[in-house]
Amino acid sequence: MPQNEIPRVALYLQDAHPIRDGMAYAQYAEERGFEAVWQAESRLVRDAIVPMAAYAAATSTINIGSGVINNWTRNIGLLAATFLTLDDLAPDRIICGIGAWWDPLARNVGIERRKPLTAMRETIEVMRRLLAMENVTYHGEFHYVNGIELDVVHGRREPRNVPIMIGATGPKMMELTGEIADGAVLNYCVPPEYNDMAMEMLDTGARRAGRTVADLDRPQLVVCSVHEERDEAIKGAKMLLTQYLAQQPHIAKASGVAKDIVEKIQAILGWPATKEQIQKAMVYVPDELVLRITATGTPDEARAKVLEYVKRGATCPILYPLGDVKLMIDTFATQ
Repeated sequence: MPQNEIPRVALYLQDAHPIRDGMAYAQYAEERGFEAVWQAESRLVRDAIVPMAAYAAATSTINIGSGVINNWTRNIGLLAATFLTLDDLAPDRIICGIGAWWDPLARNVGIERRKPLTAMRETIEVMRRLLAMENVTYHGEFHYVNGIELDVVHGRREPRNVPIMIGATGPKMMELTGEIADGAVLNYCVPPEYNDMAMEMLDTGARRAGRTVADLDRPQLVVCSVHEERDEAIKGAKMLLTQYLAQQPHIAKASGVAKDIVEKIQAILGWPATKEQIQKAMVYVPDELVLRITATGTPDEARAKVLEYVKRGATCPILYPLGDVKLMIDTFATQ
């Protein structure tokens, strides 16, 4: 399979590696033609902003995205100032990926995720105006600000080019994304056919704003477990899926996994899950599920699976490497 069938690729990093190793992987991905590196912020483990700054400082051309932060835990003024600061470090290379978070994690830290669509709409509107260097007064339900602006004493005063992408999973958030965002960060651990619904919902929302789904960027997270031995690749992917299916209900629902499988896994895993619990529970994750919702296998098999997501609307696969990171980068390198 010619690799140019997947012309745009990005790297996804979470918490599996030391940050300095992540910096080296970002540099290697840049050398091999990857267009972006995205940093996760999911469980209470690793903030996205610090690694993003590290990757930005260690590279010169690759884009740096948050994949994704949530719109509940940072004050809107701080949120805009944070991305202005990142743009100061790496001008025109920063992407703000932002999502609505999930329960039970949000609830367990005292966040009530009520009216998530209204909250996201307000966040995007105020954030965009602040990054445009406007003086903003906004009296909303979730954001209430009076005459604020980004106070740049030293540095660039011009509006900042920071695309705002919503990490949407459900259909209503997908519609909103099509209407108000620069693009969607499509979720992982879903089968390629999930994208059919996503494209329809994105297009419905986009048309409300006088555009179509084709006007939106649609990068997509894809779990990618590459190994010359197929069974080893499957084993690596199972460990990740076991944890995600138990702890992130929105992903379990979107993946189409049977409810009884999720319940069996949840009965074993604690919070946070231990490696021993994951290994005990992963026997309930069938091989066919791994192969259906991830890009797992030999390099050729992984490329073929990622291409399925591209053919169903993903514009730039954001590849989450399990195992040998450099092997995965080499597998999808564009130069």
